[in-house]
Amino acid sequence: MRNQETAKVVAYNPIIPGFYPDPSICAAGEDFYLIHSSFAYFPGLPVMHSRDLAHWEQVGNVMDRHTQLPLDGCGHSQGLFAPTIRFYKGVYYVICTNVSYGGNFIVTAQNPTGPWSEPHYIQGAQGIDPSLFFDEDGTCYYIGTRQNSKGCRYDGDWYIWIQELDIEHMRLVGEPRDVWNGAMRDIIWPEGPHLYKKDGYYYILHAEGGTGPYHAVTVCRSREVFGPYENNFRNPILTHRHLGKTYPIQYVGHGDFVETSAGEWYMVMLAVRPLDGYTTMGRETFLAKVDWEDGWPVVNPGSGVLTDEVRVWLKEWNPLTDPKSYTNRREAEGLPRNAFPGSSRVYDFKKQTGLGDEFLFLRSCPQGMYRLEPGQGLCLKGQKVTLKEQGSPSYIGIRQQHHRFRIQAALGTESLGGDIRSGIALVQSNEYHLRVEADRSGAVVYLCEKGQDYCISRTDCSGYLNGSEFVLSILVEGLKASVYVGMGEEQSLLAEGIDIHSLSTEVAGGFVGCTAGMYAVSDEDGPGVGEAVFLWFSYEAV
Repeated sequence: MRNQETAKVVAYNPIIPGFYPDPSICAAGEDFYLIHSSFAYFPGLPVMHSRDLAHWEQVGNVMDRHTQLPLDGCGHSQGLFAPTIRFYKGVYYVICTNVSYGGNFIVTAQNPTGPWSEPHYIQGAQGIDPSLFFDEDGTCYYIGTRQNSKGCRYDGDWYIWIQELDIEHMRLVGEPRDVWNGAMRDIIWPEGPHLYKKDGYYYILHAEGGTGPYHAVTVCRSREVFGPYENNFRNPILTHRHLGKTYPIQYVGHGDFVETSAGEWYMVMLAVRPLDGYTTMGRETFLAKVDWEDGWPVVNPGSGVLTDEVRVWLKEWNPLTDPKSYTNRREAEGLPRNAFPGSSRVYDFKKQTGLGDEFLFLRSCPQGMYRLEPGQGLCLKGQKVTLKEQGSPSYIGIRQQHHRFRIQAALGTESLGGDIRSGIALVQSNEYHLRVEADRSGAVVYLCEKGQDYCISRTDCSGYLNGSEFVLSILVEGLKASVYVGMGEEQSLLAEGIDIHSLSTEVAGGFVGCTAGMYAVSDEDGPGVGEAVFLWFSYEAV
C-alpha cells in the first residue's frame, strides 16, 4: 500500500465551496469534469475542470441558452435537479431533470466547454435523479428513482429503477425494472443513483434518508445489471448522521465515484457546514478517497468520515500556470478570466467586455437587461419585477462561498438621480433575502422574511451626489450582517448585526444556498426606464 505521506497533491475540503450541490464527476483521459445542480438559476449546470482533483477552474455552463432551459415561474428550489455527467467514445453526456418543464433530458457535446445540444426529453422516464451507464458491450442503461410502482406506503417510498436506453435515438427500450429501494428497512428517498461495473459486478451507489440530517451514501451489487442486488452489510459506507447536531460537516450524501488513470478511486459528494445549526451557503462539494476491500468500496479507510485534507495520487496541476488551461485560453482571447472556486475577486466593469461564467441570473436573463459599456461600467436596467417575485428581476449574482465575507459595489452617482432603485443583495430565495437599495431619497436596508419586507435602517444620500461613485457594502460574519454606505473607502455604518439566520435552508427550506449580487428595480416598465451603472463589484473572504 502506498505511503499516504508521499501523495503528490493535497485537496482541501470542500473542493468546491458554496452553493454547488449534487456533484457528478467523470474522467476523460487525464482530465476530470464536475457538474452541479443549479435549480432556478440561469445559466444552468456549472462545469468545473481539473487534472489533479484539487485545483478546479470553471469552463462554462451546460445550459447557457434560454432555448435549453425554460424556467419561467419556477421556485428557487425547482428547475434543474441532480445532473450526471459521463464521457463515452469521444462524447460528453449530461442527463438531468428539469422538474419545472419537460422532466428528464439528455444533452451532449464534443467538448465540455460547449456548445451543448438542445435537450432530448426522454419519453417514459419517470421520477428524478437520472444517470447513464455504458456497459462493456456498448449498451447504455438509464438508472433513476421514482415512486414505488406498487403504490407508496409512506412519503419517500421510492424505488431505484433501470431500463435500457437507445442512446442513438434517445429513447427507452425494453422493460423498466425496479431494482432497489435502499439498504435500510423502510428507508425514505433512495435517490441520486449511479451505476458502475467493476470486477464482474454491477454496483449501484446511491443516497438515502433524505438530503438533510439523515443523508447517507449506500451501495449494493449484482452479477446482472437488472439484479437481484445484494446489500453491503457495511452500509452506509459514508454518513455523518450519527455524529450529532454540532458536528461541523453534516447532510453528507449524493456521491459519485471516479477512477483515475493510475487506478485510484475517489468519491465526490455533497455536504453542508452549518453555523449554530443554520446553513446559508447551501450544499457544497467534498472529496474522499475510496479503497476496495472484499469487493466493496470503503470510504476514507481508518476514519470513515470526511476529512479536511485528501491526499491524491496525481501530479499537481495549476490552471494559472498551465498555458493550455481554459483559464489561460479564455484570457488570451480577451475574455474575462473565470473566478476560481472559493476565491476573492474584484470585477472592474469599466474594463470588462463580458461576464465570467460564474455569474448567475434568476430564471432568465431578459434581452437588454444589462450591457457592459467600455469606460462606463455595467448598465443594469430597472424592471418592475422585484426579488420578491418568482420572475426574472434585474439581478446579477455569484454564489456565496464563505461564512465570513464582504460584498461591495460602486454605483455611478448619476444612478441615484434616476427613476430606479439600485443596490446589492444577499439572496436565499424570493421570500428570504437581505438587500440595500439606493435612490435620490436615500439608502434603505430591507430584510425580507416570508415574503414580507422589514425596514432595518435608512439614510439620506444627498451628501454623496457630488462624488464620482457611491459604494454599498454588506459584511457577513456568520449569521450576522452589517451594511455600510459611502464614497470610496470612506463608508459609514448604516445597519449593524442584522440577524440573517432566516437566510438558511433550515428556515427558508429548499435546496439552494445564498447568492450575492447587484440589483435594480423600477416602478415602471418600458424602453424609457433608466439604468443603474455599476462601476465595479467585489467579493472578499474576510
